[in-house]
Amino acid sequence: MELSETFHALGDPTRLRILRLVAAAKLNVSEVVSVIGVAQSSVSHHLAKLKALELISEERQGGFTYYSLALDASDARWPLIHLAKESEDVHGDQARLTELLRRREDRHTLNEKLLEPGQSWLLWASALSSLLPKLEVADFGCGSGVLTQELSRWARHVTAIDKSPAALEQAKARLGREKRSNVTFVEADLHQLPAGLPKHDLVVISQSLHHVDEPAEVLREAARLLKPNGRLVVLELMPHAEAWVKTRLGHVHLGFEPATLEHALHAAGFTDVVLTQTPRDGAAPFRAFLLTATRPARPSKRDGGTRPSTGAAS
Repeated sequence: MELSETFHALGDPTRLRILRLVAAAKLNVSEVVSVIGVAQSSVSHHLAKLKALELISEERQGGFTYYSLALDASDARWPLIHLAKESEDVHGDQARLTELLRRREDRHTLNEKLLEPGQSWLLWASALSSLLPKLEVADFGCGSGVLTQELSRWARHVTAIDKSPAALEQAKARLGREKRSNVTFVEADLHQLPAGLPKHDLVVISQSLHHVDEPAEVLREAARLLKPNGRLVVLELMPHAEAWVKTRLGHVHLGFEPATLEHALHAAGFTDVVLTQTPRDGAAPFRAFLLTATRPARPSKRDGGTRPSTGAAS
C-alpha cells in the first residue's frame, strides 16, 4: 500500500521536481518556489503530501521551515526515489538550485562576518581607510576573506589565518580577483599558531571565537602574535537561543557574555579592555558586541610574566 501511494504521489510532475530538489539540499518553501516557478500555495500543498507519506521531513531553522529527504537506501521505496533523482532534468531545476545555493552561501558569509546589513559597514570601512595608519594586521578565522579584503585596502600587510583549506581557497580567489598582493594566507588552528609568524600591530577576531573549542587559548595566541602595545579587536555575539547555527553554520558556542571574554583577555595579559555593545533590537535574533584591548609593552605582575611555551614562536 505504501509503495502504491508513493508511485501515485510521484506521478505528479511538479511533486517529482520538488522531491528531487529537497533530496539535493534542505530548502524552504520560498526557495522551492523560486526554483520551479510554481505558486507558493501549490508548492505548500505538494510538500504536505510528500510529508504525509514520510518521503520528506521538516526542520525549523532561524524562523524558516526547511524540507529534506526523509528516507535512505534501507527503505523499500528507495529504488523509486533513486530513479526520480536520476531522471532527466528537462526543466533545468538543478542549474537554478546551484545558483540559489551559491547566493545563500554568499549571504551567510556576509551575515557571519558583518552582521546584516553589512553593506553599510563596508562603505564605512572604505571611507575611513584613508585615515588609518599602515599596519601589519592578522585576521583570525578569515573564512572566505570578506573582512580580509576590506583590511587589505588600508593595511600594509594582512595575514589571513583559517584552519579550513576550502575557506582559504575562497579567500585567495576573492583577493586574487582584486589583485591584492599584500595578503599572506596561513592554514592553521587558531588554538596554536605555527612558529615563525611575524609580530603584528593589530589582530582582528571577527565572529571567530564562537567557532573554536577554547576561546581563551585563541586570545592567548593573539597576545603572542602582537607587538608590544599592539591592539586587539574582537567582534562577537551576545548569548542567544538560535541552536540551529551549530549544525548549519558550525558554531560551537551560542554567543558569549561580554564579561567572560573580558576576563579571558585580562588572563591573557591584555590591558585597556573596552567594551562596546550594539543597541538591542527586539526583532533581531543576534546582538553583537565589540571588545578592544592592548598588549602592554611589558607583562604585568598579575599576569605572572609569559606563559609556558607551547612549541610556537614567541
